[in-house]
Amino acid sequence: MTDWTFRTPSVDEGPAFWENPLFYRVKLARGISILETSGIYRAIRFPTQDEIAAATTAYMGGHEYTVSDTVKAALIAANLGVTEANFTAQ
Repeated sequence: MTDWTFRTPSVDEGPAFWENPLFYRVKLARGISILETSGIYRAIRFPTQDEIAAATTAYMGGHEYTVSDTVKAALIAANLGVTEANFTAQ
């Protein structure tokens, strides 16, 4: 059984800075959080404290987590934008 480093999916938002036209095309990567409750996974951009507390497992956007083969397969199968590219073997 292999452990994997899981990096949550992200979305590019921009512009990074409105005051200077040079930054209009610069985008910032924002992490998407994934919450698991009773085996059901949901992708949420801005989870509330109540949603996080109610979740069995919370993978907060922009962070890395160690997951097993079983969790990796479940995250990919949940069709939330998680692909093999989000995982690195440890």
